[in-house]
Amino acid sequence: MFKHHALKAATGVTALAALTALTACGSGTASSGPEKMKIAFLMPDIASTRYELFDKPLFEAKLASLCAECEVVYANAKADPATQQRQADSALAQGVKALVVDPVDSAAAVTIVSRAQAQDVPVIAYDRPIPGGRADYYVSFDNEKIGRTIAQSLVDHLKKTGAKGGLLQVNGSPTDAAAGLIKKGIHKAVDPSGLELLDEYDTPGWDPTKAQNWVSSKITQHKGGIAGVVAANDGTAGGTIAAFKAAGVATVPPVTGNDAELAAAQRIVAGEQYNTISKPIKTVAEAAAEIAHQFAQGKTPAAESSLFGTPARLFEPTVVTIDNLAATLIENGPFEVSEVCTPAYAAACREAGIN
Repeated sequence: MFKHHALKAATGVTALAALTALTACGSGTASSGPEKMKIAFLMPDIASTRYELFDKPLFEAKLASLCAECEVVYANAKADPATQQRQADSALAQGVKALVVDPVDSAAAVTIVSRAQAQDVPVIAYDRPIPGGRADYYVSFDNEKIGRTIAQSLVDHLKKTGAKGGLLQVNGSPTDAAAGLIKKGIHKAVDPSGLELLDEYDTPGWDPTKAQNWVSSKITQHKGGIAGVVAANDGTAGGTIAAFKAAGVATVPPVTGNDAELAAAQRIVAGEQYNTISKPIKTVAEAAAEIAHQFAQGKTPAAESSLFGTPARLFEPTVVTIDNLAATLIENGPFEVSEVCTPAYAAACREAGIN
């Protein structure tokens, strides 16, 4: 958490007299300064490393720059919607003035929205929408475009290389509305491509192990017939690649991803993953902090678009392959060369011209 300015304690006879007067008036507690404005920031899981490493500190830093006396009430639900509901209730009990939530379960989060709004606390849906809840605002990247972009990139590559076989589609969590949008976007690229979709799978909780197990079964079913895999994020991509390796497949077919995690960048350098999506989390985290701060002040933030009837600000994603990885993720991105090009990847980095 960011450091808050210390509040000066009252001293001297005058302060003591003031305290006595407050007590006499029945206040029960003494006030040592202005009450901090609290804003909740509730993240969904730790399966993706981004929330703890990037979203949380970036949101906190931006809010600190906007409001020195603001306080972030942070919690991570660790993929449990019931836990997230309790965390939201706790935040409301602490008197938050705005609630930013990346829902574990988009349907279950409707209750979070209704309880918050019943207390006149605005809700900002972050990264994942809450279609049935009519949050006060939604800030994210364009998830449907993410799906369409990663899939089209793979389709174009397979057609260019003349790869034989069909596609597997590894979607995200069936309880995540953003995963549904990504899935919709993938189909917009895959369905008219002329490539056969062998099968698809909605991965519970975005769990890489569940993705790996499903892909393993399909490798057995479609021996030698899988030309590529559209995986909806880097976690499911990692699980997919692990399945091919465990099956002893000499050359892993091209696999997509999303989130530009460090492990994904290294897999792209090594030729194991074909693409990912760069979503500068700083952009969304800072926008969410600005929007939450405006709501907390009683203002209504301007909206650039809408989704599911909710005012929204949607940012454009960038597809990353080996061709633009250095420029996107290192020169203008979150990683240093030393982070990507560890000893295990040093030779691959040199071959890709990353040094």
